[in-house]
Parts: sequence; structure tokens; C-alpha cells
Amino acid sequence: MTLNEQLAKQLKDLFLTGQWIGTNLNLKAQLDDVNLEMANTRYESLNTIALLAFHINYYLEGVINVFKGGTLDIKDKYSYDMPPISSEEEWKTMRDNIYRNAEYFVYLVELMPTSKLNDPFTDEKYGTYFKNLIGMLEHSYYHLGQIVLIKKLLKGK
Repeated sequence: MTLNEQLAKQLKDLFLTGQWIGTNLNLKAQLDDVNLEMANTRYESLNTIALLAFHINYYLEGVINVFKGGTLDIKDKYSYDMPPISSEEEWKTMRDNIYRNAEYFVYLVELMPTSKLNDPFTDEKYGTYFKNLIGMLEHSYYHLGQIVLIKKLLKGK
């Protein structure tokens, strides 16, 4: 298995299928059982589950654009600018969009030539494709952990 195929598998596990020690610890499994009320409920000063999911997807969409040959247009200051979600249908649509983006991103990483991992990611100041893929994994796992904890806190309320 090539390095990019290994990275693609790790991304797929993170977003869609992974299980750690018998738990359903992947983004899809964690979001699938969250209803609109829980998604929008703020626990003290923490972000909402919906906002964290939006944030993860914001970066997914931005990096996908680069992988498709486009420019890096995302900005940190906009990464939490989520429009209000006011219906279960809107929440479901948002989740489905995240899952489609994750599947597509995994596909793009699988197809990427391994030699591209050492290429600059749009600009040398952003490091290499490899660095950015590792960063995407770390960033998304961090926020997945927040989602897991917020769910536990909200269920314990």
C-alpha cells in the first residue's frame, strides 16, 4: 500500500468508517444520532456540535478545491461562519454534505500520485501536501474529540 493510500484509509476511518477499540469513533457515527436540538445546543462556552461539524467541513471543502486544481480560498476567520440550521432537514442535508465531501476527499487522496506528497501545497509557506494531509487528520480528530465530549455533556444534563 502506498503512503497516499494509507493516508486515504486513515481519512476514511476518521470521517466515515473507523472504529477505535470497539467504539464507533468516526465523524459519521458520532453525527448520525445527533438531532437538530442537540446539534444546536450550546454547553456553557463550548461550540455547538453543528458548528464544529460545519468547521470541519469548511476545511474539507477548501482542501478539496486545491486537490481538484483550484486555489486555496478558505480563511480561518470564516471557518465558523455557519448559517443558522433551523430544521431537521437542514441538519440532515449538512451531515450528508459532510459525508459526500469526505468520500470525495478520500477518493482524491487515493488517486494522487505518491510523488505529489512532497510538492508544495499551493504555496511553499503552507508546506507540502503530506504536511497538509497530516494537518487535516490532526485537526479533524481534535474536533471529533470535542464532539464526543459535548455529546456526553449534553446527554448528562
